[in-house]
This record gives sequence, C-alpha cells and structure tokens, in this order.
Amino acid sequence: MKLNAREAAGYFKKPDPNRAGLLIYGNDAMRVALRRQEVIAALIGPNGDEEMRLSRMPAGELRKDPAALLDAVKAVSFFPGPRVAFVEDATEAAAAHVLAALEDWAEGDAQIIVTAGQLKASSKLRKAFEGHPNAYAVGIYDDPPSRGEIDGMLKEAGLGQVSREAMEALTALSREMGPGDLRQVIEKLGLYMRGASGEVSLADVEACAPQSTEAVLDDLLNIVAEGKMEQIGPMLTRLKAQGVQPVGLIIGATRHFKALYAAASDPGGPGQGIARLKPPVYGPRRDRMLRQAQAWSADRLEKAMSYLVDTDLQLRSSGQTAPAMALVERVLIRLSVLAQQP
Repeated sequence: MKLNAREAAGYFKKPDPNRAGLLIYGNDAMRVALRRQEVIAALIGPNGDEEMRLSRMPAGELRKDPAALLDAVKAVSFFPGPRVAFVEDATEAAAAHVLAALEDWAEGDAQIIVTAGQLKASSKLRKAFEGHPNAYAVGIYDDPPSRGEIDGMLKEAGLGQVSREAMEALTALSREMGPGDLRQVIEKLGLYMRGASGEVSLADVEACAPQSTEAVLDDLLNIVAEGKMEQIGPMLTRLKAQGVQPVGLIIGATRHFKALYAAASDPGGPGQGIARLKPPVYGPRRDRMLRQAQAWSADRLEKAMSYLVDTDLQLRSSGQTAPAMALVERVLIRLSVLAQQP
C-alpha cells in the first residue's frame, strides 16, 4: 500500500508492528535515513539494537548471500519484542531477494524495512510494496519540513515555548538547509536553552544557527549603511575568502538599499514602511534596518542606488579592466561616506 505524505508523518512516529514491511525511497539520502531511523526506533525501542532485535545488511550483500534477508526475517531473538530486518540502499538488482523474503513473511517474523534511492513508478521494488496488502511504500521528497515536523523536533529537544519570531526564523532555516542540519541546529538550541527560563527568542535561534555567507553579507551591508567605513575592508576580505563574487555583493547591496528606500519613502513613515517589506524582517534585524531608514533620507538613498547601478553596469561591461573587487570596495566606501552626511 502507498502512504501519502500526511499519512506517512504519523506512521513514522507510530508504526504498526504487525506489518510485513516498509519501503522508504527518495532522492535525498539524508531525508530517507532520518525517516528510517525514526521508524526503526519506534518499532524496536531504544534498546532494540543491543537486544539483537535489529538485523542490518547492505543490499549489495544479498547478491553474495541471497538467503541472508530471509534468515534475518525468520531468526528468533533471545529478547522479547518486535524485530526488524533492515536492507540499506536497495536497487533493482536486490529486488528479487527482497521480494522473496516479503512473499515468505509470516506473522511473528521480523518486519522488513528497506531504503532506496529515487525509484520509478515501474520499479519492481516499488510496485511490490505498493501492491502488497500488508506492507507500505513511502516516497520522500525534497520538500522542507512542515510546521508539525519542526514542532516535533523542538519537542524532542525539550523546547516548549517558542516565540513567533523564533519559529519564523526556524521555518526560514528549514528552507535553506537539509532536515539533518536543521535537526542539529535545534538540538544545539536545546542545549543552549538548558536551564534557561522563558520562551525561545529570535536571538537564541541566531546564536545557534550557522553563520552563513548570507549572514556575513548582512553584517557588511549594515556596516556600510551605518557609515562604519573602517570595518569595510576586513569584512570584504572575509567574504572574498568565502568565495563571494563582486556581482553578488552588488546585488545584495542593491537589495538592502532598495528596502531602506522603500521604508524611508513610505507615506506612513519608516516604521510602517519596514512593516510592509516583502519578505518581512523581524526582531533585531528589523530594529536595525528601521534605524538605518530613519537615519537616511529618501534623496540620499536614491543617490546610493544610482552609485550601485553604475557599479553594476561597470562590472558587467565587456570593456572593464579595473579589478572587480576594488570597484565594489570603492562604491561601498562612497556609500558609507554618504551615510555620515547630515
């Protein structure tokens, strides 16, 4: 039988121990592995491996020993409780051995858990599990974790109360990184918050989130918008070492100053303008951008935009001979000087 995404999320947490088997397949090996870990842990408990109720075998070994899976399915453990025979990274080459064990499965045997990469609809493995009356097949796709899944990770990390801004930041992170990396961030957040009272704040999430190139770029643009000229050089050196390209810097700077211009020129004032930005900004970043929009006039922001557009055209010109990063540094310094003007 085939499980859809909503049904699968609940099944992974509370699988049926009387099923013959489960096939988990998908293009992202990390996502598949996380789901496999979750369902096996739910079936055999935390001590199942120590109690020899889990048999693990790479699918490649079945070619050398075709009976290995069936033996594992029929074997009896010294310890009571559900048993699992796990086949990792199955391909069509292992399909015959897996399907033979599935066909011979009887009540009381170990449940067969199989993981695989992306499988076509015509795959023998997929068709067998989807058509079996007592087995399931689940496709894992590259969709970001749902709100429910993030809530589950937070609960596992011992985090109960989470502010709206912190949850929005975690949701944004879930779109930028894989589920394994997100789980590590949340586990780190759980350790960070241990012993602390109150809800998880945006600042707490930012303290535990990885410092990406995007975060360093934001730091640079804040420095420029606040007229801190002496810090531009070291920050540019850091970004250059991370492989950021000059055109990318100009695109980021243009986006930042365009947002400031939209806020500063809003008829309702910078505060209302910041609130209307898309995508929205929250927490300390919102407060900082609001202060910048209040410090800059719309006229000076228009001038800043013209500097950035001119530099962008220079960088993209076929006749450009000056070092690209030097052009970027020059325009950022001009903007920081402009920020200091009354």
